[in-house]
Amino acid sequence: MKEQANFKHLFTGLGMGVVLTLAVLSGAILDRKVGIKIVDKIIGKMEKVESVVSGKREIIDEESVVTTVVEKATVSVVTVSISKTNVVSLDPFWGMDFFGGFFGAPSQQREQKIEQDIGTGFIISEDGLIVTNKHVVADTSAKYRVIIGKDEVAEVTNIYRDPISDLAILKVNKIGLTPVKLGDSDKLKVGQTVIAIGTALGEFRSTVTKGVISGLGRGITAGSPFEGSEKLDNVIQTDAAINPGNSGGPLFNSGGEVIGVNVAVSQSGQNIGFALPINIVKESIGNFKSTGQFDRPYLGVVYRMVSKQAALLNEVPSGAYVVEVVSGSPAEKAGVKVEDIITEVDGKKLSDERNTVLSTYINTRKIGDTITMKIWRDKKEIEIKVMLENKS
Repeated sequence: MKEQANFKHLFTGLGMGVVLTLAVLSGAILDRKVGIKIVDKIIGKMEKVESVVSGKREIIDEESVVTTVVEKATVSVVTVSISKTNVVSLDPFWGMDFFGGFFGAPSQQREQKIEQDIGTGFIISEDGLIVTNKHVVADTSAKYRVIIGKDEVAEVTNIYRDPISDLAILKVNKIGLTPVKLGDSDKLKVGQTVIAIGTALGEFRSTVTKGVISGLGRGITAGSPFEGSEKLDNVIQTDAAINPGNSGGPLFNSGGEVIGVNVAVSQSGQNIGFALPINIVKESIGNFKSTGQFDRPYLGVVYRMVSKQAALLNEVPSGAYVVEVVSGSPAEKAGVKVEDIITEVDGKKLSDERNTVLSTYINTRKIGDTITMKIWRDKKEIEIKVMLENKS
């Protein structure tokens, strides 16, 4: 960079010398107007050269940001692998003998061992705690291991699955690991550069993709026909390429801080991926480290946020429209009903905007806390008190 600057200054000095020389000559040989035109042309060319040099510097700086993040972060990103034995039934074999009779063998079974990379995770402590998605390690009958770096393998000894969010913490018997640095997802802005690292398609480890934050405070329903679906609120939308196998991997900002956990990709669109905000993860990690489990408060409703525009069109208040009340949940015990609209929690209004959805407020409370909810029901506003419980 310093050499480029010196070169630019040297070029400028030579250029000005030429300009002065031509200016002198223009007085002796050329008229004033022609001299001025020549000077303008030379200065214009000099500005173009300076522009090219400046543009090159910007490109180099942008590349160096990404490469610096990748170089520092890759050591903290792991591949999650599954090991499982399935029993496979073989089709019976039947044939005909020389005399027209049938012979054959009955159906048989054999064991089929499966070992495959299925997801991504990232290290959060030196003594072997790793974050990933719950759906990556959903099979409770399987064994899991992680690949650290290029080929260091560590068996997963314990898995702690969050009953509310799509998060899990894996424990491996390793010390001296390099944890990631966690950022602050509340400070994110749309258009901000982000970098994803993961095992794309369960095959290509340490794959790096870059993009921007495309949206904040999104609500999505993630899942598959085999695993069921899960409502996720306040997630980050990004156009950084996220593929199957990236699940559970980190989403970094340009400062090398993890600001999200890659969780889902849209099957119907292109360059639309989603990540859980890291602040939700930090709350879960804090609970886990203090209690040894995910003991976050539980309300027990499935809801859809009503936007201000939809509220005006339907002449109802904005808030959380209750689609389902979970049987035996705190919400059911308190008398919350389907089609209720929860408009406030402890005096704070709910909306579909970022950080004002229902789950945001519930996650700031503790198990055993009693909250006061304002509910719109049958064109009337009522108050209901609910004591939050732990979801086992």
